Amino acid sequence: MSENFPRYLCIHGHFYQPPRENPWLEAIEVQDSAAPDHDWNVRITRECYAPNCRARLLDGQNKIANLLNNYAWISFNVGPTLLAWMAESAPSVLPGIVEGDRVSRERRGGHGNALAQVYNHVIMPLAGPQDKQTQVLWGIADFRARFGRDPEGIWLAETAVDVASLEALASAGIRFTILAQRQARRWRQIGAAEWTQSNGEIDPSQAYRCQLPSGNSIALFFYDGAISRAVAFEKLLDSGEKFFARLLEGFDPSRQHPQLVHIATDGESYGHHHAHGDMALAYALDRLSKEPAIRLTNYGEFLELHPPTWEVEIHDNSSWSCEHGIERWRSNCGCNMGRGWQQEWRGPLRQALDRLKGQLDHVFATRGRECFPDPWAARDAYIQIMLDRSPESVRQFLQTHAHADLDEMLVRTALWLLEMQRHGMLMFTSCGWFFDEISGLETTQCLRYAARAIQLARHFQHEFEDEFVLELEKAPSNLPEFQNGKGVWEQLVRPGRIDLDRILAHFAISLIYQERQEHARVYCFDLETLDQEVLSRGNTHLAIGRLKIRSRLTWNEAETWFVVVHYGGLDFHAALRKALVPEEYDGFKKQLLELFQTDSLADVTTLVAQEFKGEIYRLADLFVEEQRRIISIILQDRFVDYQQSLERFADPDEDLLYQLGRLHYPIPKAMRTAATLDFDHHILQEILHLHTGEGLQTIKHRLERGKVWGYQADREILGQALARELKTLLGDLNTNADLPALAAQTGHLLDAAALLGIRLSLWQLQNELLDAYAQLQAADSLSQTSREAFAHLAGRLNISKDLLGWKP
Repeated sequence: MSENFPRYLCIHGHFYQPPRENPWLEAIEVQDSAAPDHDWNVRITRECYAPNCRARLLDGQNKIANLLNNYAWISFNVGPTLLAWMAESAPSVLPGIVEGDRVSRERRGGHGNALAQVYNHVIMPLAGPQDKQTQVLWGIADFRARFGRDPEGIWLAETAVDVASLEALASAGIRFTILAQRQARRWRQIGAAEWTQSNGEIDPSQAYRCQLPSGNSIALFFYDGAISRAVAFEKLLDSGEKFFARLLEGFDPSRQHPQLVHIATDGESYGHHHAHGDMALAYALDRLSKEPAIRLTNYGEFLELHPPTWEVEIHDNSSWSCEHGIERWRSNCGCNMGRGWQQEWRGPLRQALDRLKGQLDHVFATRGRECFPDPWAARDAYIQIMLDRSPESVRQFLQTHAHADLDEMLVRTALWLLEMQRHGMLMFTSCGWFFDEISGLETTQCLRYAARAIQLARHFQHEFEDEFVLELEKAPSNLPEFQNGKGVWEQLVRPGRIDLDRILAHFAISLIYQERQEHARVYCFDLETLDQEVLSRGNTHLAIGRLKIRSRLTWNEAETWFVVVHYGGLDFHAALRKALVPEEYDGFKKQLLELFQTDSLADVTTLVAQEFKGEIYRLADLFVEEQRRIISIILQDRFVDYQQSLERFADPDEDLLYQLGRLHYPIPKAMRTAATLDFDHHILQEILHLHTGEGLQTIKHRLERGKVWGYQADREILGQALARELKTLLGDLNTNADLPALAAQTGHLLDAAALLGIRLSLWQLQNELLDAYAQLQAADSLSQTSREAFAHLAGRLNISKDLLGWKP
């Protein structure tokens, strides 16, 4: 290649997770498969999204020599539903991503690295014209709210595209998008007569103009498929050097134009799919930034510097992840995850949801006119409320988009309709078809969105469920316990539906084990305690009161009486009754409390059954977080009893075990189990009180004696305790605490981890140390003693002391 033609390089990361929120609660419930983290979003954030804000570069001694915000150096998009979760649940991570875009604008002539994304990752060619428009407008509005600017480019889910989708992008002001090479049908130099047909893959090293029927045009980039596949499937991120070298191989000396080597990859490759992939990426970026003949760039900057000189036409209904176009999302095309299962369910599922969507749209279009002059324009603007659910935001939206004379009932009608539409689009999230089984988590999630939309449609006297389930019966499952989509609906979807009564019952039961709260938030509901009385008798409890609830999303309201009888253990009985006149409630309350204090629980139960005729709620009806909290409280006394029993058995036998181990006598299983639990407990207590180095000797002594009879510490429990203690200690670093003492105590904890063979995750602790040093340095609050303490801590946490003073 002639040196007259410059070389550019761009790495694009598509950061996205399918939405996992409970559609009724608007929150992700605990996912045990993601342990030790609360859920998969939290886990992937810890492994990927957060580390890429501060990726580590190591020196020759494996100490951190520098940090890189990878988002400031790569092109990227983050799914809007993931950004919404981050704003609520990972607020320390989102600013680092936004900062990366801000820094990139300064480096790239005002062109930021961040791209928008169609809102909830729908396959755009399969969406109707109105939904295409809304997906694009919601994605742009969400981007603008997060990054403070308009996007230049947008990511299409699975790069699935047709001409109508490109028209939707162009009409919204989007300048470019990114596709796979095989999605180009033919291309030619602008002004040339002859097209090059797609008998091979298009040259990915330049931008192309796509002229649209409307007269608009949009620029298209076709990413390098070979290198992108190597990142995903060939372990290219096992070595930063190997990654760097492979990127350089993308340049072709025969090209007679400024060439752009660019790849498009799942952002989760950099740390989640590939451990420490964020570090490999940072290494490659650091090396590339020092290459004088290569300029790291993003698509917006390259497009300004080198506008398209070629034009292209695309294959309609094509994508990167399905060789058959877009059939993966509507038929059994053969694309699968390699488990040998059939996917005949995909077509019937698509047909069932398409039919349901048509019904929901009809309700919206007809009933929506009661609330809005233009219902579809109101839906396009509904993203304003999705981004800010405050009453002020809702009122401002209604003032702009609704009829002027809406009463409170019509306000709720408007919100029901808009929420129905939101869930009607969420149910088409592409992940629902990507995998192999209709009962999978992603497909079930789409069905849960459908269930919520159906529930909202009932407000308008429309019942769509029976017909929808009949359609699902045509979708065969690979698992005999479900048989088909109807089985999935009845076993996994319908039981999870939630209404206001279940929220009220959940809160009422939880009142047994918490202080009274006049006002509380339970997920996306506000609750007001109008009255509450809780009595205890031995291991039994009685709660009675009045509650008021209001949905933050739809403004539904309800008021109820409640009674909860706790018979002891895990046996709860809760009942609700529609609120009546206060005098009747006061009389019943007095009678019930007197009965609980003087008579049997059977009499209490009889009275409650007479007065409360509705559904009975049990502990199993609580949402899993609160359910587990209450179970832990109930079991706490049992845990203490177990521990005391173990100590009575294990402590006298400790010397015997030691002698048996020295004699190589097979240790009885019961004795080994009791002694192991007892050792874990004693070491845990030492960790919690490890203020001096003396406790280390006790731990070391136990480990030495335990080794003789085969003691294996529970590294998970002990590691969690060490991590908590370290976090508490280092949380005081930016105060006027005794830094030398903190450094010494931190050292004791790290020494304990080494003794126990526990490898702690130091990522967050390292960040806190660097942040604290920078904060104290900026405030001119660092004495020489403090500097020495920080330098000592930095060494213990594998940070080069030269990095102290680093600023993000």
